[in-house]
Amino acid sequence: MTAVNTITPSAADERKIQSVKRMKEIMTAYYIDAKTAAENNKKVAWITSGGPVEPLIAMDVIPVYPENHGAMIGAAKMGIDLCERSEQMGYARDLCSYARADIACATVDGGPIGGLPRPDFLVCCNNICGTVLKWYEVQARYFNVPLFIFDTPFIHTEFSIEAQKYVRRQFEEFFVFLEEQCGRRFDGDRFEETARLSYEALHLWQDILDTTTKRPSPMTAFDAFTHLALIVTLRGTRTAVDYYTQLREEMLGRVARGVAMVPREEHRLLWDNLPIWYRMRWLSETFASHNASLVADTYTSAWSGMGDHFDDKDLVGALASSYANIYINISIDRMFESLKKKIQKYEIDGLVMHSNRSCKPYSFGQYDLQRRVMDELGVPALVIEADMVDERAFSEAQVDTRIEAFVETLRQKRVS
Repeated sequence: MTAVNTITPSAADERKIQSVKRMKEIMTAYYIDAKTAAENNKKVAWITSGGPVEPLIAMDVIPVYPENHGAMIGAAKMGIDLCERSEQMGYARDLCSYARADIACATVDGGPIGGLPRPDFLVCCNNICGTVLKWYEVQARYFNVPLFIFDTPFIHTEFSIEAQKYVRRQFEEFFVFLEEQCGRRFDGDRFEETARLSYEALHLWQDILDTTTKRPSPMTAFDAFTHLALIVTLRGTRTAVDYYTQLREEMLGRVARGVAMVPREEHRLLWDNLPIWYRMRWLSETFASHNASLVADTYTSAWSGMGDHFDDKDLVGALASSYANIYINISIDRMFESLKKKIQKYEIDGLVMHSNRSCKPYSFGQYDLQRRVMDELGVPALVIEADMVDERAFSEAQVDTRIEAFVETLRQKRVS
């Protein structure tokens, strides 16, 4: 039976992150702008979450993210209906649930916001997976619009000079494509300004994530999953910089006051893979009931890690490095080194791995990583089998049992 912490209303109120209200206002305005783009003579581009958004913003194109929409579908618990609809259309259940939900949603203007605005063109970057290539081809055919594929090589060992040159050429071709779609010259000055704002937001985001190195942690990975929205959708804008400046100040204030997101924080955990969007609250409360705080994750830090490649004298080269070195576009050995650094930095007691039925690139290799983390670092690791959007792949009873057993392992390790 899961234990429940007794929390006074005042303590619960203090733990609420006040910036959430502002974030919701910004995201609402963003989607209104996107849905009224045609009325305001603006273009809309659908783009993958790991795609180079800075050139779009520099050309006043509104970027829209089907994956972000997929997360909203999952959080709204609308995934099953849309996934089943896509299966009725002939798409296999083994495909990514983001893709299935998005493909089905486009045909009925479904989802929590009544469907995404019609795209003028699509931009697909394959640094996150290969599925996006076929997914975006399907949508390009459905809407009968151009598709630009931004190709990044997989990084097995290190990002070579040759690989960087290759990605730089992708940017050059992307600039030409945008000129064709927008009917005007590419604005290089605006692009540099946008790139600098992008890196400023990325560095602020890393500062926010780093506040969880403090004990007790002022936020958890579940909060980071929510506040990630702007670094994905509005990266490269002053709005994102201003918002994350505000959020960082709030987090630093919580640290100074000793506000703990998880009362009686005892176990510090690291989450691997995408969130289970439709069970965020339940998972947050379940871990908290065991005095376990997920203080870091590999998902939201994938964006902040892009900031490591900043070079003010060569912004195109910096962006080439940033977009090619995304966490799931690197080898298992490099992933392990990344996990090792996080485990040391955040003083992690245990690793929680979401074996995600939908996201093969993120999930393949997890058992090898689990073994190495346990054997080489001596850190217990739990695997939860689920899916990010499709609730049919989730068993609450099974996950609850595994979490209880895992926490007991952490307790025994602590007292031994």
